[in-house]
Amino acid sequence: MAVEVLEPSAQRVEAPCAHYPACGGCRFQDLAYEAQVAAKEEQVADALRRIGGIVEPPLEPIVPAVEQFHYRNKLEYSFTSTPSGPALGFHKAGRWDEVLDVTRCWLTTDLGNAVRDAVRDWARAEGLEPYDQAEQTGYLRHLVVREGRNTGQLMVQLVTAAGERFDRDELVEVLRRFPETRSIHWSVNESPAEVTNLPTTLLWGEDAIEEELCGLRFRVRPNAFLQTNTAMAERLYQLAVEYAGLTGNETVYDLYSGIGTIGLSMASRALTVWGVDVSEESVACALENADLNGIANAAFFAGEVGASLEDLRDRAGPPEVAVVDPPRAGLSGKALRRLARLETPRLVYVSCNPTTLAGNVKELEREWGYRLERARPVDMFPHTPHVETVALLTRG
Repeated sequence: MAVEVLEPSAQRVEAPCAHYPACGGCRFQDLAYEAQVAAKEEQVADALRRIGGIVEPPLEPIVPAVEQFHYRNKLEYSFTSTPSGPALGFHKAGRWDEVLDVTRCWLTTDLGNAVRDAVRDWARAEGLEPYDQAEQTGYLRHLVVREGRNTGQLMVQLVTAAGERFDRDELVEVLRRFPETRSIHWSVNESPAEVTNLPTTLLWGEDAIEEELCGLRFRVRPNAFLQTNTAMAERLYQLAVEYAGLTGNETVYDLYSGIGTIGLSMASRALTVWGVDVSEESVACALENADLNGIANAAFFAGEVGASLEDLRDRAGPPEVAVVDPPRAGLSGKALRRLARLETPRLVYVSCNPTTLAGNVKELEREWGYRLERARPVDMFPHTPHVETVALLTRG
């Protein structure tokens, strides 16, 4: 972290957020946006050269973000104690045990900020005690706020320690003052781990909210995965569809399919789509989403990708196109080998980590006869070091 600025660079700008740089969320708010995207593009190129062993990576220009601020559709806050009572915020940069009381976050909308403040005021009025991570005492742990950015629907999840020490009706009344509220959930976390991906109890409303992407509607439950930048998720999926090069005759595998966003975006241009994801909740959403959009040529299954591929091939036949959207660790050895053995002619790889993408590309090229045809970075997360990439690998 910078200690003092002796002479500002031409690329330095004034960070708009009052919590910068103490909050670890947006590290690059003081760097001009053009410089941020240039650095991310170079980050992907460097990984493909250095780790992937590709002298001249076939990289297309980065897709910049539609919005530089207020772009997130989901935020997870931690409760903390202040002299005024409970507050909500994010961990300070580099600290697991200290939470910054946030008054306005530039990554969410005015609605998101107002909901957080309303829950803070409710916690103070109820005299509820925030959880202390170091001491493992207290009650209130996290607040998750999720917005359907294209539908205006809001979901709120409160996470507490064990026991029901709050008045459900009181919390519901506070949140229903926001007409966007559709779904209110409560989760209990009895472990020391700071997690929000937990079973939920529905306190009020629908068990899911809806979001709209690429002209389709998607139901989103509390633990289902959805890209956190709605506008850029659409760009990402459009790019994946373009790279897939579908003609209407293909069997498509959608691996790490989440709630079916990519596979269902491709279904109208494919013969069949077969999705696999380890999260049963996401798969339940994907099946509902196929129904919701009247898509009859897509099926989704719960399971580990590596372990499921042989069964899937026996059921669906080999794919002409496989789409993978793995977690940050990339394709594991087993998943990569089993996928490669299918010898799918076109492999569309959606990556959230350039280093693991580059490592996987190197192995697919060296061991399995694939070639990286094109790759394009997408800036989903301005002011952070994260960058997504869509890559196309083909097998002659």
